Amino acid sequence: MLKNLSRLHTPDLLHALASMGHGDEIVLVDANYPAASLAQRLVCLYGANLPEIVDACLQLMPLDGFADQPALRMEVVGTPAQIPDIQQECQALIDLHEGTGRFTLGGIERQAFYSRSREAYAIVATGEQRPYGCIILKKGVILPS
Repeated sequence: MLKNLSRLHTPDLLHALASMGHGDEIVLVDANYPAASLAQRLVCLYGANLPEIVDACLQLMPLDGFADQPALRMEVVGTPAQIPDIQQECQALIDLHEGTGRFTLGGIERQAFYSRSREAYAIVATGEQRPYGCIILKKGVILPS
């Protein structure tokens, strides 16, 4: 056991987050996503929903302040401007950890999301039941204080 970590900070998730470098991406996906067939590295956290995993990741990992869009959401097919509740919850967590208005979830078309996730450092499969519970986070740097 370690102090100050949540039950979601499993050895697999901690290893993935710690091993990622600046600019690497981690994909957090819902239960419908074909994570096992697309992942280079798969972290399974089926007992948690997407917002819990976003929170667990952003407690430890900064977003990339040098990237135009360090956080992306899968767009709703047919209505790409629609932002489902699940994605709004993720935006609220990004605001909480990174500062309100600093980073906005950008949209990425469904098939482009699938293609990009194949290149990601890791995919985290969650138990999220709501559709479009899929986001990509790009790791930033921690500057000396």
